[in-house]
Amino acid sequence: MSRIRNTLATAALLPLAACGPDPIDPQTQVGPNPPLPELHQYLLPPMHVSRAIGWKDGETPQVAAGLQVKALATGLKSPRSLLVLPNGDILVAESGGPTPPINRPKEIVMGWLEGLSHPPEKPGQRITLLRDADGDGVAELRTVLLENLNAPFGMVLVGDDLYVANTDAVMRYPYRAGATQITAPGTKLTELPAGRINHHWTKSLTASPDGTKLYAGVGSNSNVTENGLDEETDRASIWEIDRATGAHRLYATGLRNPNGLTFEPQTKTLWCVVNERDELGPDLVPDYMTSVKDGGFYGWPYSYWGKNLDPRVMPQRPELVAQALMPDYSLSSHVAPLGMAFATGTGLPQAYRSGAFVGEHGSWNRDPLNGYKVVYIPFENGKPAGKAQDVVTGFVNADKQARGRPVGVAIDSQGGLLIADDAGGTVWRVTGSSARSDAAPATILR
Repeated sequence: MSRIRNTLATAALLPLAACGPDPIDPQTQVGPNPPLPELHQYLLPPMHVSRAIGWKDGETPQVAAGLQVKALATGLKSPRSLLVLPNGDILVAESGGPTPPINRPKEIVMGWLEGLSHPPEKPGQRITLLRDADGDGVAELRTVLLENLNAPFGMVLVGDDLYVANTDAVMRYPYRAGATQITAPGTKLTELPAGRINHHWTKSLTASPDGTKLYAGVGSNSNVTENGLDEETDRASIWEIDRATGAHRLYATGLRNPNGLTFEPQTKTLWCVVNERDELGPDLVPDYMTSVKDGGFYGWPYSYWGKNLDPRVMPQRPELVAQALMPDYSLSSHVAPLGMAFATGTGLPQAYRSGAFVGEHGSWNRDPLNGYKVVYIPFENGKPAGKAQDVVTGFVNADKQARGRPVGVAIDSQGGLLIADDAGGTVWRVTGSSARSDAAPATILR
């Protein structure tokens, strides 16, 4: 009965959303110079949420020709990000963020509808270790490496130090090769912005090629500062953190929600994917991937895609907008990219060995839906050089229900592509179609 009441309440509120423009083909926005339609503002934005239903026995995502996919591990509790260790073990951050406070009446409806897109199980709030010792693509060992964490997301190993970005701090743990559990207490390297709202709770993390610095992505506390500028202090930015002292500085700013931080292997340049702002129409604003310049400002909240002004933000900052950098590559609007990994190794066909994989978590405010897939962008000389290609799809069924939603991506020690699927509770492994495929997913060991 409560579900019926909620549905009726939602139906009563949806007419408040003015009819918006018809969406364009999202593929036209993929690339370095996306078309930007006229913006459209709403009292209540249209919401088209795919209910999370999970995978039935035997179901898998669909992959491009020449590839195959299988479950490395199932039954996980909101797997969000991945880290491959030097010995081939795979770490999975099982996590979820806090419920934000309600500051606007429409957030009641938006929050309830968005909640349908998440699995019903509580997130694990832990780091799980997977081991595929025989290389068949299925983890026969699964243990809890670290538990009772605070919404962990980013992970990186530097020497014998394992760093985990909780939602409120970067923690350091001693790591021993081959260990399946860490019992030593962590040491706080530096605090990260969290607080009462903590709108974008995921904190991506990577290390500089020489290991002296860490880089953390800190998303905004709002869509476009509706919670006040005071709530945005040191947010919508990438932090550079000194690994020895924990001191930090803002490496780049104006990035609404930067994730997937990683260094491009040829040029050693930092790249990330960014979730841009909402409520301006089905095709504004394009989410993107971009190289990150030291000291660069990327527009949020005052402008988007360079110097296009957002009229909702007052007062404006024309001196900042004049400096706003244009991103390198549009992924199209509202795909919600949360993970990125550059191709390495030989576990995939030649066509997928020089570029970036991006996990697109999927839209909640666009019809037709956009994202819900993993794409590959070819690179040449350290830059995107071609159209994004669909690599893994099928996360949404014919009834617009989400079997799964891709988040973090990584390349394993054999060159296979790993995908953390939070709604499906699965880590998927994609390889060339000649790879072995003859085992069943592991069960958890405690």
